[in-house]
Amino acid sequence: MKKDDPCIGVCQWDGRTGWCLGCGRTVPEIRAWRKMTPYRRTALARELPRRIGQVADTSNELAAPRRDKRRGSNAKEPSRRQSTTPSEVHDDDG
Repeated sequence: MKKDDPCIGVCQWDGRTGWCLGCGRTVPEIRAWRKMTPYRRTALARELPRRIGQVADTSNELAAPRRDKRRGSNAKEPSRRQSTTPSEVHDDDG
């Protein structure tokens, strides 16, 4: 990592935006970083804190359960998956 490189070594991407969770850049922006003009690099560097904040806010919203106003409970639906016991899974006798 160089002094002017915003990379912090996290390198995980948000699936919705394509932004790195560590530095906020997209893969094409990361690849082009060294070839960018100083003006373009500075403009992008000013945008990165907003991107990181936006991704953090989105992930916090997804993690927090919402209240369902109709029922007064969590809006999270009960699991539709039925539980099975090992004998039900491998019951060949019918």
